[in-house]
Parts: sequence; C-alpha cells; structure tokens
Amino acid sequence: MPRAAAVCPVVEKGNPQMFQPARYSRRDFLGRVGLGFGALMLGGQQLSPPLTRAADIPSAGPMLAPAATSDPDLDIALEAIETQAQVLPGTPTRVWSYRGRVLRGDPASLQELPGSYLGPVIRARRGQRLRVTFTNRLAQESIIHWHGLVVPPEMDGHPGLAVAGGDSYTYEFTIVNRAGTYWFHPHPHGHTGQQVYFGLAGLLLITDDEEGAAGLPTGEYDIPLVIQDRTFDADNQLVYLPNGMTDQLMGFLGERILVNGKADQTLTVARQAYRLRLLNGSNGRIYKLGWNDGTPLVVIGTDGGLLRQAVQRDYVMLSPGERVDLWADFSDRPVGSEMVLRNRAFAGFESTHMMGSRPTLPEGSDYDILRVRVERPGNNVLRLPSRLSSFDDLRLEDAVNSRSPRTFTIAMQHMAWTINGRQFEMDGVAPDEVVKAGTVEVWEFVNQPGQMGMMGQMDQSSGGHGAGHGGGSGQDSGMPTMTEEMAHPMHIHGVQFQVLDRQVRSEMRAGWETVSAGLVDEGWKDTVLMMPGERVRLLVKLPEHTGLYLYHCHNLEHEDGGLMRNFKVMA
Repeated sequence: MPRAAAVCPVVEKGNPQMFQPARYSRRDFLGRVGLGFGALMLGGQQLSPPLTRAADIPSAGPMLAPAATSDPDLDIALEAIETQAQVLPGTPTRVWSYRGRVLRGDPASLQELPGSYLGPVIRARRGQRLRVTFTNRLAQESIIHWHGLVVPPEMDGHPGLAVAGGDSYTYEFTIVNRAGTYWFHPHPHGHTGQQVYFGLAGLLLITDDEEGAAGLPTGEYDIPLVIQDRTFDADNQLVYLPNGMTDQLMGFLGERILVNGKADQTLTVARQAYRLRLLNGSNGRIYKLGWNDGTPLVVIGTDGGLLRQAVQRDYVMLSPGERVDLWADFSDRPVGSEMVLRNRAFAGFESTHMMGSRPTLPEGSDYDILRVRVERPGNNVLRLPSRLSSFDDLRLEDAVNSRSPRTFTIAMQHMAWTINGRQFEMDGVAPDEVVKAGTVEVWEFVNQPGQMGMMGQMDQSSGGHGAGHGGGSGQDSGMPTMTEEMAHPMHIHGVQFQVLDRQVRSEMRAGWETVSAGLVDEGWKDTVLMMPGERVRLLVKLPEHTGLYLYHCHNLEHEDGGLMRNFKVMA
C-alpha cells in the first residue's frame, strides 16, 4: 500500500503554536513533551481528574480538511471529554471519556458499550477509508493511538503529535488489517497511564469477507469485554498512584476489577454460542483467565485476528494491551446456571514494593473477573468452525537478519526502566533502531533479571544489575529492596508479528511454568508478554511506510517512565 503522504494530520487554528508537521523543528518537538519520568517521580497521591470549566477550554476553530483523494467511507467526529458515570452505587464517578458521532457512513458503525463510560465501539470493514476528527476537550494534551493497526506514522498517535486542549487532529487511512479486535487509546508521553486510567479507551472491531464466511456469532452474541482494575476513594472517585513512586516504577494495581467500566459485572446469556472479545485494558495488571469449573477456554483469535483453527487452553494469559477472542458455548448449560471467569493464582516474578507497601488485590492472586448467568433458551444453533481463516506465516529464512537478531534488553538502571540502556527521547533514534521498509526481521526481547536497593544504589559488580535476590544496598541498610524481576508486555507500533520461540533462564523456570500453558502465541500479534528472565524472538514484518514508530512496554506506568523507544523506517 503506498504512503498516504498527501493526507496530512491537521491541527485546528485555536492555538497558533500547535504542531504543523511540515514545519516542526526538533526544538519545538522536544518543547511539546509532557511531564516525563523525572516529573512523575515527584508525584504522590492523585485522585480523580479535577473538573475543568468549559470556558477554560477554547472552542476549536474550523477544521482544515485533509487533502484526501476521495471522500472517506466512514467519517467520525470523536471528542475527549470530562463527564460522570455511575460505576458504583451512590455518588457518580468523575471520568474522562470519548464521545463520537458518525458524519458520513453507516450510523451503526459507531456503538456505545451499554451503561459504560468506555468506548465507543467503532465497527469497520477491511478496505474502508476511515476518517476520524479528534477534538481534545481536556485541559491536558492528548493524542490517539490506533493499537494494532498498520497505518502511516503520522496517523499512529506518536506523542510528539499531542493535541492541546481545544484543538483537533484529523486521522485518515485505509484499513488494511485483517478482521479482528483492535482498540484505541491516548498516547501522550508521561500521561498515557493517567488518561487511560480515567476512562479514555475504545474498541475498533474490523470485519471482512473471510470472517463473514466463518459463521461466527454476531449481533447480540458478539460481546466485547474490557477488563480493568481501579481504586476508588470513599466518595466513589478514582484514585491513581496512591503509592507514588512505587506504583510508577512497578505499575499500577487497582483494588477492584471492572468489566466494561462496571464493578461486579454479571453477563446474562442464552443457551447458545457466543463470541467473547476480551481486552486487557488495565494499566499494569496481568490476568490468568479460566472458568471456575475447569471448562477449557476455546480461543479463536488473538491481537491480529482469527486463528486458522481454534485452540484450547485450560487458562489464558492476558497482559495489558493484549486481546483474545473466545468461542463460549452455553448451549449445554441449563437455564439458571452460572459460570465465573476467574483470575487464577500464578507466580513468576517479584513485586516487592518499597516501604512494605502491598496492593489490596495482589498480582497473581485468585479472584473473580466476571459472572455469567444463563437466563433464557437459545434460538440459534452454531457449531465451532473447523477452519476460521487462512494466512501465510512469516519464514525465518526470509528475515534479513536471520543470523543476527535485533536484540532489545529490558533492565532497570538508576531507578528507571531502560531498553538497551536508553530511555525515551521524543525524536531520538539510535543506529540499532533504524530498519528498512517492508522487510522481515527477527527481533529479540530480553527481560534482564536483577535487583536494586530502595534508593537505587545497585550492585556495581554486574554493571548496575544485581544477579539475584541477595546483596544490594537495600539489604545492607536494613531497608526493603525492590526487585526488577517483572513481566513486561512489549508492544510494537505499526506492525503485526509472529512469535518465533521463547527461552527462559533455568532459575526462573518454576515461576514461568505457572503461566506458560496459557500463552497463546499462534497467529498474528502486536503485543507479547515477556516474563522475568525470558527471551522472546519475533518475526516482524516491518512497515511499508517510512518514518518514526514506537516500541515500548505496555505497562503504562513503565511506558510513561521512559520504557519506550522510537524505531525509524527508512526506504
């Protein structure tokens, strides 16, 4: 697909200093950066976002139309707004939310999640030309990333393109992805975690002829389920980063589980087959999902669309940003019966928090996610297709670096997460982050284990990375240590990839084996869970478009803290 160079992102004239792609200098680019890791480290407790008076946000001026060659098939106006939602009984909760309307195309292409502040759900077809005019009604700058979509870099939501309050940005691209479950969320540097946490997230569901021929559940039997964890104060308001620097370094863990923005969710179903589209929309929490009665999960799709055929798992691992589509058949369940989707206990990493702080709902503990109640007879008899889709695998021999993988090592240095010893730079690219458009490469992510003391004084004998659980200044001082033995969900923008293989260090294998049977590596992916001590090799089909894209950890606090880098695609 040729570059859409003629279709430029446009910012409204409400702020004369706003970004203009053709004239944006390095100095301006860096000047547009939001609060980075250094500023975040000063944070303590953050409650729900303060409501901003409408008069404080300038109204957007007339939108400059993109230089499109034709009218889009689907044209949507999308706003980020402040609002309230009934999440818990009692006082409504202040949230941020996307609000949309269809300007051109099928009105049914935009749907609300019933009773939820999340969304909307955009339904589109492969091959459609999509235009979305995003207006930021918040007092904080924002930008939208189309998670999992293969789009030109100027349409991908790079934080350097963040839109100030009151201004707008036009996205326009042709949908080239396979049918599947994708999503969109903010991506301003230093504020992604906060904005997603307070409610900014929506689903983009793509269909095509192949999916239509598969005979899968549709309509009311095709149900998106966004799983998130949140913490509330006594007045039902969201609390973010209550443990300050600890949450920022480790990743936020909430005290309650929400599904589609609601606590204690019960899904009522008929006695028939459903398609359940699960998204882990949490900031930092990883889920090990399984039915309470041991019924296997039937997986029909992952990040990049339908698998060739369904696979069964006793449980499924789902890290932040990942999606999985399930075939859930309730036809043999009696009316009145219930099942519970639970998070099963797992190990594999340390999450010791400084000053002895422990989350109320610890990572890897056992708890309910969603209750499913069979309430009525079914009226459709669907059978699981033996064949869901067809696609060609990438081949190792086609990789231009098959004998020398491009390696990215994740480690902690001086109280900061790094990739190959580097943190995020808004337009920075190292020589080993330059790739050739349209080629296939082997990328290797390495989760480097280690340990540091509470104040960041690390074991210098191993170049700043402790080799185990002992030693380090934290123990010498009698203060608790914080290990860096954490899982990292790594996400690559602008591509879909295939998992080639995994290796794990022998001393960490016992923990890894508590999750390994739930890793669904079949099919196409854009986010991959990497456990401590694990080395994951990927076959990546690099973008045809030239320019800057991102790769980063999708633990949003890690991302905001700098565990993110650019890669540059060259012709």
